Amino acid sequence: MSSASSMDSMRNLVVGVEEPVQLLDGTSRPYINFDNASSTPFLHSVLDRITRFAPMYANVGRGSGYKSHASSEAFDAARATIGEFVGASRETHVVILGKNTTEALNKLAHCLQLHNDDVILTSGMEHHSNELPWRRTGEVHRIGIQEDGSLDMSHLRALLARFGNRVRVVSVTGASNVTGHINPLGEIAELVHATGARFAVDAAQLAPHRPIDVGKPDDPRRIDFLTYTGHKMYAPLGIGALVALRDAIEAPEPDLVGGGTVDFVTEEDVVWSQLPAREEAGTPNIVGAIGWAQAIDTLADLGMNQVAEHESALTAKLLSLLAKRPSIQVFGDPDPDRSSSRLGVVTISVRGASHRLAAAVLGYEGGIGVRAGLFCAHPYVQRLLDMPRDKSTQIVERFRAGIRPNVPGLLRASFGIYNTISEVEEFVRMLDTLCNGTYRGEYLVDPDTGQLLPEGEGGWETKAGAWSPRSCT
Repeated sequence: MSSASSMDSMRNLVVGVEEPVQLLDGTSRPYINFDNASSTPFLHSVLDRITRFAPMYANVGRGSGYKSHASSEAFDAARATIGEFVGASRETHVVILGKNTTEALNKLAHCLQLHNDDVILTSGMEHHSNELPWRRTGEVHRIGIQEDGSLDMSHLRALLARFGNRVRVVSVTGASNVTGHINPLGEIAELVHATGARFAVDAAQLAPHRPIDVGKPDDPRRIDFLTYTGHKMYAPLGIGALVALRDAIEAPEPDLVGGGTVDFVTEEDVVWSQLPAREEAGTPNIVGAIGWAQAIDTLADLGMNQVAEHESALTAKLLSLLAKRPSIQVFGDPDPDRSSSRLGVVTISVRGASHRLAAAVLGYEGGIGVRAGLFCAHPYVQRLLDMPRDKSTQIVERFRAGIRPNVPGLLRASFGIYNTISEVEEFVRMLDTLCNGTYRGEYLVDPDTGQLLPEGEGGWETKAGAWSPRSCT
């Protein structure tokens, strides 16, 4: 299959890729979605699977009716698919389903039953979901970040040597949602397991783009706990998973209690269910699980290596074009020749234009969806921007005073299986429009959200606060 035909076939898998959106000048064009690191659109196969399942929908578990049995069987099969996609075995692993990766990581922090003097190692590149839950458990230390934004492996070794058997868990992202750096998970796992600690991976960004294998329980390169989600891999239906070694879940009681978590309850006592039911309170997202499993099957049929090759080609093209534009700085590895060793997540700053202005011009005048800000990885972006600590402190104080400050940030473009080279070229053309000052609008700050709106949109009629820089020099 040629590269062009391969690109077309992947594009045809996804819902809404030719959907037009209206631009500021009154024209319309097909939307370019470069915000896949946040959420991806549906696959046609996911919608079809849900439609086929819908007539048989019923609650799962102990229902005696035919539809309840059919739904339970489909739900159990989906759970198995979600585990098998990352190499988990039914005999040795448990798949706990919930709303998203954030919930899964919070659940993991609860399930490990850590104490105040236990040490948890995360890294300086983490999404808040793999940072904040650990702050509630034990003593958190962060693996340092190198100048290019990658993980400082020598600092990891130093931390493991310093804290020794006090380290209970090391939890890192599989790949950064800011710079696209892919962490050396096998190497990290060996170092962690040599100290007797457990190894956890936030795979929300990695799983949609690269093959993953959690490994066997006796493999020193294994992943003990892995979290990932459907909404970043073409099944945005509020579903996520904690995939864990069965013998590593220590909590005797669930973090959420209620229906589905118990075998028997009296007025004085309760018998908790076995895993995974014990950690899945309430009615589960049955349709979400089935849709996610279908997305997994479609990606598996397509081939994760083909996914990686396609997105690497897009990344190489974008990086090569940006390299010719000195007004644009890339955060992370900027070398197009190394695009296969990173994800298709390209974060930039544009000299002379705020991240908010750049996002607004791209959206309103180019029909291009990107993400602007700190990407739920505030400490990491502050580190990349070399933000002074006193400036961070001032921002915190202003927020606490009820004042929305002007928070620095970056602009992120992130690719999916359906994006094309021509879309990359259009994105760069619009960046040129931003830099040479030929964009149309005057942009005003919405004081409630901090976003920019073109004058006359959303009720903004005044010139006060307008952004109108006309040069990126």
